[in-house]
Amino acid sequence: MRMIIIKVGFVYRDFNGMNKITYKMQTDLTQLYQAHQAWLSIFLRKRLHCSHQAADLLQDTYLKILVSGKIPPEEYARQYLTRVAKGLLVDQARRWRIEQAYLDTIRQLPEVNQESPEHRLQTIETLIEVDELLHNLPEKARQAFLLRRIEGLSYRTIAEQLKVSVSSVEKYIARGLAACTIAMLKHNL
Repeated sequence: MRMIIIKVGFVYRDFNGMNKITYKMQTDLTQLYQAHQAWLSIFLRKRLHCSHQAADLLQDTYLKILVSGKIPPEEYARQYLTRVAKGLLVDQARRWRIEQAYLDTIRQLPEVNQESPEHRLQTIETLIEVDELLHNLPEKARQAFLLRRIEGLSYRTIAEQLKVSVSSVEKYIARGLAACTIAMLKHNL
């Protein structure tokens, strides 16, 4: 197998899109971490009320920056780190809500119908991924998809509510179905 490496900025990407860490990136990230780790840790502890979760999210923040290959200039570092950390907090809260809703639902089932812990975890991960994919859809596409799949509304009714054409609703729902199909294929469901 031949490896193809392409230089993108100061990050090298191999044929799988994986980042190759350069010396400059490593030193820039080290400087960023040393300069901002203390206040970012305090920022996260105040929001999470748990030093262990804050430490995990702190590492996730720097990992996300490393994976993206985009290290901010020093004058924007605090803003950038705050934005990345807040995004991860929102993602974490959304995942927690989905997991709790699913666990509440299965608690109401008779024990005979309950799944194994492994299957439960796989289902939760799939639900989280579908939620993330739906949140990546444009607002009207997400609304149309949910109105159709959850509320059971007709295309015409959805079109009237969203003030768009029926053909637009068809396209929106197709985008939502495509997002769900991607999640299902990824998890072999």
